[in-house]
Amino acid sequence: MSTESTSTGMIAKPHSSGGPRLTGKIVALLAGLSAISILSTNIILPAFPDIGEQLGASARELGLTLSCFFITFSLAQLVVGPLSDRYGRKKLVLGGLSLFIVGTVVGGLAGSFETLIVGRVIQALGICAAAVLARAIARDLFDGETLARALSLTMIATAAAPGFSPLVGSVLTITLGWRAIFILVGLAAFVIAVFYAHGLGETHPAERRAPYSLSSVIVAYGKLVVDGKFILPALSMSLLMSGLFASFGAAPAILMSGIGLSSLQAGFYFASTVFVVFGAGMAAPRLARRYGPRRIASVGLATALAGGCLLLLGPEAPSLSGYTLSMIVFLWGMGLANPLGTAITMGPFGKEAGLASALLGFLTMGMAAITTWLGSVLTFPAVTTLGGIQATACLIALILFLSGSPTRANRRSKV
Repeated sequence: MSTESTSTGMIAKPHSSGGPRLTGKIVALLAGLSAISILSTNIILPAFPDIGEQLGASARELGLTLSCFFITFSLAQLVVGPLSDRYGRKKLVLGGLSLFIVGTVVGGLAGSFETLIVGRVIQALGICAAAVLARAIARDLFDGETLARALSLTMIATAAAPGFSPLVGSVLTITLGWRAIFILVGLAAFVIAVFYAHGLGETHPAERRAPYSLSSVIVAYGKLVVDGKFILPALSMSLLMSGLFASFGAAPAILMSGIGLSSLQAGFYFASTVFVVFGAGMAAPRLARRYGPRRIASVGLATALAGGCLLLLGPEAPSLSGYTLSMIVFLWGMGLANPLGTAITMGPFGKEAGLASALLGFLTMGMAAITTWLGSVLTFPAVTTLGGIQATACLIALILFLSGSPTRANRRSKV
């Protein structure tokens, strides 16, 4: 794979085989781009009571800060992806982070709830570029086993962000007030932008770009949607991740209202779960080298399914240990399956990495919006609802993933 760049700041150095080497700097950059998008999603949750009191918003209205963010984030990705394939990654990343900082200032200075919503929408418009292009940059630089390893390490940061962000949000709200949350994420985006501008050059050089019109973008998305090599693993990973997002929405009711943890204790609980994903993310590429990425991704999906079933079939009012066991099983399976499944999804589409990453991100956030909405409207106990969502999503994900395996595809072609 070519490592040519128009920037002298390119840090991906060729190894002996002629491809780029996965360095700590590249991992840190990809992790930062992925983590900041997730961090900005739910770090605000512990501040809801204070925001509602200061801005006169009800609990239902505060939910709009999440739903508006999710909707904007998911739709904007569909535009950012093809634009990055046409104009390169660097302009879109830096422009997106700059726009995110503008939205952060608007939200942090908001004197009304309506202004806060505007700030959150601007944040989502900007930060979606970081999430989409982290995957696209990884695909620009790597393929095969190295791509899977890069995505595994990136996924650890992606999982750490929602794990630690409620704790960070709680501490900031208690000590400095909720507006300090916006200051923190704005500073984080600025640091990542500086690091990216000076540390990594353009990974999608001009000779690999193709002109895009609206009609060609629509046609290109249509081809991905009907291509089983993309859509089957993409839907599988989106369904899997929707189970994780559903747990974010259900956890306050389960941990605080049900089990009785304080908000700070719940924050520490979320943070502790990161180590499960960390272990799985480190194990995934090693296991994939020995047994094959598709087999390990399938095992991961089956493991996550088992975690959802433990919740679904368990008591309606679980103990902390019972809930923790179920989540450990689910998170371990997710940590195995997601990086490998994402590499399998993105691998065949190097030239259209931005487009493919955008559609994958859209599907993921769309599924997340559906499952979090279901979690809020279903009237079953919170644990039963979460277990049902996770088990159903993972079962469908496993079926789709297995149906897209090369062996099955070959069998169908011979019939």
